[in-house]
Amino acid sequence: MQRKFNWTLQLIATVERIPEKYFKHITGSAGIYEIRVEVGSNIYRVFSFFDKGQLVILVNGFQKKTQKTPRNEIALAEKLKKRYFDEQDEK
Repeated sequence: MQRKFNWTLQLIATVERIPEKYFKHITGSAGIYEIRVEVGSNIYRVFSFFDKGQLVILVNGFQKKTQKTPRNEIALAEKLKKRYFDEQDEK
């Protein structure tokens, strides 16, 4: 799984147009993106957001077991994003 995740991050870093299968915006969120890694029948998601244009900040990950993305996971990603920028503002 780690090798596949690293491959996906490398894809995001080097390809101009990333296929939505691997990286997509979460509709209705405040700039949260989902990195998707599939290993066998398991699907893992890591939420992320952008800082300063091309810097991708990874915040929380989970194994997706249902068709719909859990709202509480999206809310956690938005909370972590807010905390990140609040801490950046304090520096």
